[in-house]
Amino acid sequence: MNFRNVELLDEAEFDLHAGESFYNEREVGLGDYFVDCLLSDLSSLQHYAGIHSKRYGCFRLISKRFPFAIYYELEEERAVVIAILDMRRKPNTIRNLVSDRSTIDGTEPSGSGAP
Repeated sequence: MNFRNVELLDEAEFDLHAGESFYNEREVGLGDYFVDCLLSDLSSLQHYAGIHSKRYGCFRLISKRFPFAIYYELEEERAVVIAILDMRRKPNTIRNLVSDRSTIDGTEPSGSGAP
């Protein structure tokens, strides 16, 4: 069984904390639950990195409990998380954020219609 190292860009860590703040404003303790759930999703990348569909040129793991997506790239034996974004945002905003942070040149062709 292959294990990969999972690394977060500073921007992805900021995304995680922004989500935590958002949910803590809604209900005390909900932000902590959010972080716990996302950390569980992130740890699954140690085993399953690379099996997820690609969106905007990066792999996308959809969180199991919250409407967030984890965008990551594979580099050698590690998964590099470039963004943790609320999926309720406008698709163009998500596309731009992922493209700006990506180290891989390439995006989906327009009109692909892929989810």
